Amino acid sequence: MIVSLKSLLALGAVLAPFTLAQTTDAQLTGTWTTKSRKVITGPGFYDPVNEKMFEPPLTGFSYSFTDDGHYEEAYYRAISNPSNPGCPQGIIQWQHGRYTKNTNGSLSLTPFGVDGRQLLSDPCNHDNSIYTRYNQFELFKDYQVEQDAYSGAQRLNLYAFDGSPLNPMYLAFKPPQMLPTQTLNPTSTASAAGTTSTGKTKRSQEDLGIFPEPMNKNVLTKRKEPVNTDKWWWIGVGMTALGGVTYYCF
Repeated sequence: MIVSLKSLLALGAVLAPFTLAQTTDAQLTGTWTTKSRKVITGPGFYDPVNEKMFEPPLTGFSYSFTDDGHYEEAYYRAISNPSNPGCPQGIIQWQHGRYTKNTNGSLSLTPFGVDGRQLLSDPCNHDNSIYTRYNQFELFKDYQVEQDAYSGAQRLNLYAFDGSPLNPMYLAFKPPQMLPTQTLNPTSTASAAGTTSTGKTKRSQEDLGIFPEPMNKNVLTKRKEPVNTDKWWWIGVGMTALGGVTYYCF
């Protein structure tokens, strides 16, 4: 049977999108975080049921990957204000979706467009934080998984679309610590498979100027430290003793 050139070209056009991104990498599986180890993906960072984001004690970012091609990311960063150093901004971002390893070694991260969340704190210009949806496609030109020469821990080096390196991340959990990998907040107007933001392959301060869907502003929660019961017991003993001395002296 002779296959026509036209038929081959048509088949190539159909298969072309699938030849670029069809694989995952088992080396990536797990939860990775920057040196502070205070920003970790999962329920400790974002609560999708109650729409709350938990502020970590230190800035940083975290990525998690699964064997079947899902990812999750969490960012907490401070943005300096050179024109007014006393008015820095803080930003918290979370999103998840699917990732693929492309044939050229790059990574494509496509979020579930309806699920991402962003919280911007700008106390000098707004009394309340600005809480919005967040949807940002990411392309990493290259990556490396290796053993850190100093600590001996597994290290992930990611390189942005332009080749610039991100801060290295270190393996924190394996299997990964993540929220469920399906769409958490489905809507009738957005696809659960996620959408790609054309022309935005890099986070930048300019990207923060548009907030199309303002949401509940009371979403920032600080994690409470556990109560030290021994401390309060000894304080109680001390107050009791002090009361007894006062009674007999007066």
